[in-house]
Amino acid sequence: MKITLIVLGVLLLLAVAGMAVFVFVVQNVEQPAYESITLDGAFEVRDYPRLVVAEVRRGGPRREALSAGFGPLARYIFAKERAGERISMTAPVTQQRPETIAMTVPVTQSRDSAGDWAVRFIMPASYDLDKLPAPAGTDVSLSEIAPRRVAAIRFSGSATDELMAGKEAELRAWLAARGLTPAAAPVYAYYNDPFTPGFLRRNEVLIDLTEGVGTKAAPAPVTGVAP
Repeated sequence: MKITLIVLGVLLLLAVAGMAVFVFVVQNVEQPAYESITLDGAFEVRDYPRLVVAEVRRGGPRREALSAGFGPLARYIFAKERAGERISMTAPVTQQRPETIAMTVPVTQSRDSAGDWAVRFIMPASYDLDKLPAPAGTDVSLSEIAPRRVAAIRFSGSATDELMAGKEAELRAWLAARGLTPAAAPVYAYYNDPFTPGFLRRNEVLIDLTEGVGTKAAPAPVTGVAP
């Protein structure tokens, strides 16, 4: 019995230490600033400023594409295959399947012929596009994302296909109940490394809105409509 209590105590201490490390890492890694327009539980409407990103395109299933895209991006920011300084890691790592939605009636949707995933690292706010070191080769590209208004849903858990699809569906239902219109394919955002326990992870699904930056606040929650 005594040994069991000791083991349980050690496991509890390890869990507490792990949570402390998680909080420290998440709080001390730069994240893109944004203005919160509407907050409704796990749902939020945000205005993001211009962002500079490094991007890699990869085909295949979502998780495999994310894993394949992470390596070249990590080698870029840590100056493994190029000259120049290292770039600080930021969070989140984002992933999006390139799609465009035309703003017409009816709404139409098209996908590029390759159907690749865009895996992106967001660069620290101190970097402008023309100040970033040039990538080695053509695999990593650098670009700017214009200021935009997005809807987000935040959640924990291991980012399985089922979880991500379910949360995307919840976000779309929340948007529909409030009369907000998606303007682009969803972006999946991952804030933690793969070794972080699922219950400690922060994940998000974000969808650009046709209601642009600087427009009036999003409508208040609709009573009686489940998100």
